[in-house]
Amino acid sequence: MPERGRLFVISGPAGVGKSEIVKTVLKRHPDVSLSVSCTTRAPRPGEVDGVSYHFVSDARFDELVRQDAFYEWAHVHQNRYGTLKEVVRAELDAGRDLILEIDVQGCLQAMAQDDTVTGIFVCPPSRENLEARLRHRGTETEESIRVRLNNVARECATAYKYHYIIIHQDWSVEPNALEIAAEQVYAIITARRRALESNRTFLDELNRSLNA
Repeated sequence: MPERGRLFVISGPAGVGKSEIVKTVLKRHPDVSLSVSCTTRAPRPGEVDGVSYHFVSDARFDELVRQDAFYEWAHVHQNRYGTLKEVVRAELDAGRDLILEIDVQGCLQAMAQDDTVTGIFVCPPSRENLEARLRHRGTETEESIRVRLNNVARECATAYKYHYIIIHQDWSVEPNALEIAAEQVYAIITARRRALESNRTFLDELNRSLNA
């Protein structure tokens, strides 16, 4: 039976670049998987159902809540997002290290029910940089941008509850900012693999053999 995988939760303000960081980690390191969340929001251009998210109706989301099917779920920017329990359990039981890219509400839920979860918070270098990133995406209305920026202070205040902080630098200052942030995430994953709790079984067996 394979060693159980580890769960890494990545959060941060909208527009900080979480999705691009996670995509870069997955592209470079196939030993890490991504849990695809459910959402009630509409797909953005280029997003694929079942790959980017499982796009579901409000009625279907309500049904999944009633079935206690979610590992965590939350209201985020006027929509709902949730992680299916069966997806998380299947990946971890198969020995895969799994990334959840979810809102701070979901991360706090995950860490509260499982003390082995590793929380990684991605910060922008400044408020001005974050606003510029949101506008550059071209997918947000003025109202949406206003709502998201108003939530930034609340979201960043929760960063103190995470285990690791990554600053996704301004690309105009650091052209390799995306690659640097992705490698910092993978460095955290690698370090957790070497932690005592991840190697206790091996260490127990080694010491038993040495003292036989």
